[in-house]
Amino acid sequence: MRADRVFAYGASAGLLGDLLLGDPRRGHPVAAFGRAASAVERVLWRDHRGWGALHTAACVGGAVALGALARRAVRPSPAVSVALTAAATWAVVGGTSLAREARAVGRALEAGDVAGARARLPHLCGRDPQALDADGIARAVVESVAENTSDAVVGALVWGAVGGVPGLLGFRAVNTLDAMVGHKSPRYRRYGWASARLDDVAGWPGARLTAVLAAAAGPDPRGALRAWRADAHRHPSPNAGPVEASFAGALGLRLGGTLSYGGRVEHRPVLNGGGRTVATQDIDRAVRLSRRVGLLALGVGIAARAVAARTKGGTS
Repeated sequence: MRADRVFAYGASAGLLGDLLLGDPRRGHPVAAFGRAASAVERVLWRDHRGWGALHTAACVGGAVALGALARRAVRPSPAVSVALTAAATWAVVGGTSLAREARAVGRALEAGDVAGARARLPHLCGRDPQALDADGIARAVVESVAENTSDAVVGALVWGAVGGVPGLLGFRAVNTLDAMVGHKSPRYRRYGWASARLDDVAGWPGARLTAVLAAAAGPDPRGALRAWRADAHRHPSPNAGPVEASFAGALGLRLGGTLSYGGRVEHRPVLNGGGRTVATQDIDRAVRLSRRVGLLALGVGIAARAVAARTKGGTS
């Protein structure tokens, strides 16, 4: 079976598995990777960029190598190759969990349970929930849905289309390491530098595709493109900026502004300043847009892989 068909069938099955089942409740492969990465960190940690780069290379390289070995082992069997791709896709994408957590916060806000919404918010993002009122929580959820549509769904599908199972596992390894060590705390400012920069590089194509698809699938395509062009470059993250700006414009919302992480206040630029303040009902609108973007990304990945296969005349 041609490699493009293996990806098409496997990625479709994996995304369907995520839709129907969500993340595994126990024994999640990403959690296992996180434990392994923590063990490597305990051995390698030094307050030095070089040691952090070694940590990144060991963990990401190990994930890619594992995917390559598994792919080679199952290559003689098309059915098992499809099953492996499906399992890898299901393991690395997180669209259903993202939607579930966002809607859980939304239900708490609809019920007037701001304290419950604050307690649930850390499942989605690392902001200080106690500093947020109901509108601030709703805005944080919409921004998190936008950013994680790229990180948890589209980026993985992009790299799966490029590299198959090794690409899927490698992207999730990069993204997970960035979440673990890629922040600017005293411990990780230097040690996590390589992970953060690699995440910027790996996330670049998925973020741009997410922004394009949010414009195409949203209720206001022109607004999405206008906000992306005007405001994305002002965001401190090179990848979150296009995604959040496009979602803001597509949904007619104003995102960005003051927020707090770990007791540190940040004043982010406003995205789509002509939009309205985020309300509770916009959480569900953002989730529905995220779903459409994920499905379109799967279609783009399948089509791109098929075109590449025909161009090369290649088989798996």
